[in-house]
Amino acid sequence: MALSILGIETSCDETASAVYRENSGILSNELFSQIELHKQFGGVVPEIASRSHLEKIGVIVQKALDEANCSLKEIDVIAVTNRPGLPGSLLIGLCFAKAIAWAKQKKLIGIDHLEAHIFSPFLEYNVPFPYLCLTASGGHTSLYFVTDFGKFQLIAQTLDDAAGEAFDKVAKLINLPYPGGPMIEKLAQLVDFEDFFSYPRGTSQVTNFSFSGLKTAVLYDLVKRNAYDLHKKQFLKDMDERLKQQVASSLLVAIGDIFVQKVNDALKQHSSAKALTFVGGVACNAYLKQRLHDLCTKENCSFFTPSPHFCTDNAAMVAFVGYYKAKKKEFSDLYLDILI
Repeated sequence: MALSILGIETSCDETASAVYRENSGILSNELFSQIELHKQFGGVVPEIASRSHLEKIGVIVQKALDEANCSLKEIDVIAVTNRPGLPGSLLIGLCFAKAIAWAKQKKLIGIDHLEAHIFSPFLEYNVPFPYLCLTASGGHTSLYFVTDFGKFQLIAQTLDDAAGEAFDKVAKLINLPYPGGPMIEKLAQLVDFEDFFSYPRGTSQVTNFSFSGLKTAVLYDLVKRNAYDLHKKQFLKDMDERLKQQVASSLLVAIGDIFVQKVNDALKQHSSAKALTFVGGVACNAYLKQRLHDLCTKENCSFFTPSPHFCTDNAAMVAFVGYYKAKKKEFSDLYLDILI
């Protein structure tokens, strides 16, 4: 009988649930986004995120079951994100999943959020092994060498801030709304993605990323241009749309250069890689996707990136990883806890 997996994802500010069935794939993928709740604060507020998950999780899980035309009786396994993420947010999803597993006598599997992102392209594509995976979001920026389902090696990670955080923080500096990535790309497109200010590209170490220095360089460049008051923490040229466009474009080109350099280095070190995948929320960025696609074309390497709704946090990827772990009988017990 075909396995049916209920996926639950609450690692940050998205309450999500999905149903995955063997031989059929994703039957539903429901999500409640908290962006509007956090926008006024310029970033995710953990306490608000936890309260929202508590309010929405029952509704979202039921919507996922209804959309899949499936009852809990037909579910074989509950797959839930238990690491990494915001502690309060993770606990809401995990406790809900454990309660269902106990009450309905279902198998339980704890899922690594980053592993879910790594294998998210398989929701739509048959990616050949081995391959490189660049995962980029507000919390993580890493490169992996992936050899099979559940088998991957970390080959590069950020020393400090993630790429998505750099987008959000720089957007805040120039009075752009949260989340910063989409608006940064929109403004950069207006000036044809030119590099006006030549911001630094971070560490030259092959095995690491670094975005903290880039973020700081943008800040002090704005101070030097009398566009930002450090004491008042205030952007002083809010009506200067041209400057905003130049900052956005220069930042985006710098991050694009960093990604291309690191991936190019990794392709040389892992010559057996047949493909590159680009995943996580930052992979919604069309400019960055094009830069990496162009690199792969040059290096005769296949390139895959999920549709935007599978790039941002979602439960479909959690359910998929739950499926292949269930096939391997890699189940968790009810003592499963969160790992930050």
